[in-house]
Amino acid sequence: MIMILFLMLGSTEVESPRTWRLDYFVTYGPNTAIYALDRVLEEPLSWPSAEKSYLDGLAYGSDGYIVKTETGEPWFSRGCSRVSTEWTITGDARLKHRTFHESIRFPEPSSKVTIDVLRRNEENQFVTAHTFHVDPSDPLIDRSQSQTHEAIAFQVNGPPREKVDLLLMADGYSKNEEAKFRADAKRIIKGFFSYEPFKSQQTRFNVWGIFEPSQHSGISRPSTGIHHDTALGCSYDAFGSERYVLTFENRAWRNLAAQAPYEFVVMLVNNETYGGGGMFSVYATLSVDNSEADYLMIHEFGHHFAGLADEYYTSPVSYEAPAVIIEPWEANATALLDSKNVKWRDKVDTSTPIPTPWPKSEFETHAREIQGERQAIRSANGAEHLMSSLFQKQRLFEMDLLSNSPFSSKVGAFQGANYDSQSFYRPQVDCIMFTRDPVPFCRVCAHTLQGVIDWLSTPAQQPPQ
Repeated sequence: MIMILFLMLGSTEVESPRTWRLDYFVTYGPNTAIYALDRVLEEPLSWPSAEKSYLDGLAYGSDGYIVKTETGEPWFSRGCSRVSTEWTITGDARLKHRTFHESIRFPEPSSKVTIDVLRRNEENQFVTAHTFHVDPSDPLIDRSQSQTHEAIAFQVNGPPREKVDLLLMADGYSKNEEAKFRADAKRIIKGFFSYEPFKSQQTRFNVWGIFEPSQHSGISRPSTGIHHDTALGCSYDAFGSERYVLTFENRAWRNLAAQAPYEFVVMLVNNETYGGGGMFSVYATLSVDNSEADYLMIHEFGHHFAGLADEYYTSPVSYEAPAVIIEPWEANATALLDSKNVKWRDKVDTSTPIPTPWPKSEFETHAREIQGERQAIRSANGAEHLMSSLFQKQRLFEMDLLSNSPFSSKVGAFQGANYDSQSFYRPQVDCIMFTRDPVPFCRVCAHTLQGVIDWLSTPAQQPPQ
């Protein structure tokens, strides 16, 4: 069993506290925000992170939570970006109410704690939206959870508390497709660790897998009449976007994920149709059989792992534009409210102009043409290889245009980011968070990702000199 493996890796795991989880419901809508406790439970495994990482000093995420001791001292905290909060910036949220199931995970406390649920206000500052109270002596705490699945150890480099623990989960795989899931996972892992900073930091990661069969092969795609009851509940068409893959079945996937050590979760969906999604510190999704699977993994993981913003702005999205432009919390996007004080100024050469010129009009003209062709393919329910060919056409044009543009290798402030062509700026002319081009993360994104790795894992031992 998996616990035997942990004991072989070192004694630190058995000294860790158990993992606790608070499940709750939240209802949002016009002038509404209602929180209701579902349950507090003890998960089967120990907490996967070291005590040094209990407090989150990164301040990323649209949401977060702080666990406080009886004296009011912060003991544990995390930032995140909830699916529910993302829904509140869609047009639907102005017209209707919707209830979401969500979770807060934390190490087992030794005495009573309060948990402040955080959301950002109009000035992008964290404020307390609700407070839960947890008493470890409460007899209603659910301690019935048990080890029902053996985690697949794809890559184990040390005890969970010393590593970043990444969990790959299967959705839309039938009971006779476990071998396919294992092969898909290994392919995705290989591609993932071919990108920096993950390539040089591979020994600081453990990668686990959980396979739970679904009744059918493939996940739901409601816009084409496909509805499948799957293990994790993933579906295309989230928030009306045909390529956006999310699950709203929080309890289902959390119960399965609890069977393995994890800090980050990537759901591999057994489909060819291009799609994925990434919620900071909640989960990421990607379609494994698409020709862009490696890109989807690394891009969506950028969202999930470090809260990186989408830097593109020419693709349609379901979100409404903000009424007032303020500085975004994401590390790789800026409103440039003060051009002399850009947030990544330490990486900008003094000779680089701010804002930074780039061939914006040529890029946008070609992007509009691509979007028209893309819409035509989807409207005709065209074969997926047509979409792959279109992406390749787009990639070749953009690589040539951007790589040969002025300041292509410089960090600056390039107009167009965060789904907006005018109001926001990105650090470099190209990046995995901007296009599907086979380019590395820009220097700002790479630095941000490295910061999360350093926070959550023990540095790899250097060989003797």
